[in-house]
Amino acid sequence: MSHHPRAPSDERFMTSDIFERGDRSAPRPDLGHWVEPGRDIPVHHRCQVLVVGGGPSGTAAAAAAAREGADVALLERYNHLGGLSTGGLVIWIDRMTDWQGHPVIRGFAEELFARLPAQAVAGPERDDWGSRDPATAAHWALRTSAFHGVVTWSPTIDPEQLKLLSQEILLERGVRLIHHAWAAEPVLEAGVVKGVVFESKQGRRAVMAEVVIDATGDGDLFARAGAAFESDIDAADIHHCMNTPWLFGGVDMQRWLDFRAHEPECYAAFMQAGREACGLFDKPFVSWRNDIALFLGPRQSGYSALDVDELTAVELRSRRAMAAHLDHYRAQAPGFENAYLLSSAPQIGVRHARRLKGVGSVLRARWPEGVALPDEIGVSPGVSPKFPNVSIPYGALVPEALDGLLACGRHVSCDPNSHGFMREIPQCWVTGQAAGVAAALAVSRQVRVRDVNIAALQQALLAQGVYLRAAVSETDQPRPT
Repeated sequence: MSHHPRAPSDERFMTSDIFERGDRSAPRPDLGHWVEPGRDIPVHHRCQVLVVGGGPSGTAAAAAAAREGADVALLERYNHLGGLSTGGLVIWIDRMTDWQGHPVIRGFAEELFARLPAQAVAGPERDDWGSRDPATAAHWALRTSAFHGVVTWSPTIDPEQLKLLSQEILLERGVRLIHHAWAAEPVLEAGVVKGVVFESKQGRRAVMAEVVIDATGDGDLFARAGAAFESDIDAADIHHCMNTPWLFGGVDMQRWLDFRAHEPECYAAFMQAGREACGLFDKPFVSWRNDIALFLGPRQSGYSALDVDELTAVELRSRRAMAAHLDHYRAQAPGFENAYLLSSAPQIGVRHARRLKGVGSVLRARWPEGVALPDEIGVSPGVSPKFPNVSIPYGALVPEALDGLLACGRHVSCDPNSHGFMREIPQCWVTGQAAGVAAALAVSRQVRVRDVNIAALQQALLAQGVYLRAAVSETDQPRPT
């Protein structure tokens, strides 16, 4: 297995070594088939809007749809909400401000941060957002909250507090939560999604709904329903890699940051020694506490998030890397002398699997434009100060042909370059909230999701606190493009 460092660029503010797999498994043998007998599937629940997946986008979708008055259920395979932002230990939340310091990831995201306990969030004060003061930017750059010399609102959070808060918001709004349930197949009638079959300890059951929101992250439902999707990647980017993150406790991150900032030659020697000793090797991130270190790598490429054997291989390599890191850091890293393994993520860190082919898309060619698309349902910060904010169209959530379903989260319609930021947690909150509101409007107005009135959707999103630049009257509405 080899590694290649990625250099910073205008299109990549996050850099990391990428560790390419060196082994190639033998082709899986053909072991024959077993024909599953037909059976009647009990209907477990009926609702207006069914959200499948309780990650950032699914939680936002359920909260938004319920706020609009829809009868909502959420199906989640784990025992918690938040997905990679909690169970995946991706507790560093990417930028929610633009390069001038203005918040553009708002709505559900702002509600979460307004309600999280103060001790559960670490990041720059609001007055520092957008600061280009060299000393301030240097301080926050070490804490993953400044890039290209600009301080951003990119906090770290306590995952357990976010799990609890996410649950309570949905329960307050009357969402029916169904945990420990793995969605298996969409229910299709004449090419329209009418519900989902899931597996659980009770066996195979179904939830029927007027609109289904695919928030699985991998596009499992729209793919199995026959919707078109893409899976091409930018092989030079970290955003297609996988790994299992972890936390070390008992550390002194301030000592580590002082070492990294003031002894650059020793730091470089330490990192090189780690690569030689461990093979897979990465540096720690700060967390919401000084005594906890976060490891979001080492990032491994060449594995498929849709292959159970390859997912298993990534888990095994990640856990071996975790043990090797602990030994190396305890022996040689300032601030890590008393480190111990606090937690490894119960959810593997998948960054890419499938991307919907929608009636619209987020495209690299449009980055320089800074134009609000007519069907804008959210805004993403530009990837660097070179680029303006990016408009997210409703069409990116709507399948080209499949009806009865919306997509949100990291599998929305976009090209490989744009996927680098569209997969991030803040953008998942944005697309999830839009999907939830759109689903509720489709139900209340008894129209297909592709026929939702864009002006009404934008007005409802604005009422929920979403940042939008495009809003039109219902009599002059555009179609998703």
